[in-house]
Amino acid sequence: MSRSSGAVLRGLGQAALGAVLLTAGSGHLTTKRQEFQAQVPSWFPVDPDRVVLVSGFAELALGAALLTTWRQPARRLLGTAVAGFFVGVFPGNIAQFVERKDGFGLDTDGKRALRLLGQPALVAWALAATRALK
Repeated sequence: MSRSSGAVLRGLGQAALGAVLLTAGSGHLTTKRQEFQAQVPSWFPVDPDRVVLVSGFAELALGAALLTTWRQPARRLLGTAVAGFFVGVFPGNIAQFVERKDGFGLDTDGKRALRLLGQPALVAWALAATRALK
């Protein structure tokens, strides 16, 4: 792969991830609000709806930043922040599995376990698309 085609693919990956975060963030604040509450651990000492709202706003901000930040080193820092966000919300995915909470069609242990594999993929996507590991 040439240097320019790699840059184009990273740019497309970054824009796509930004769109995913904007979509998810919008869902946190509107039609998917209850579904996202299933991912808030029962032991977390904050109202689940408040957690969903705050994380939704964070996703909107990160998504918008991914669509507007293209120069290094800011792009690398942003990728690291997005990856950190995905790591930070991972306990919610684990709690959904352990507590057997349904949400987003994840209504079996197998589906919830498979969902756990998606979070490391999101972390890798954020780091690769922004060249955060260069």
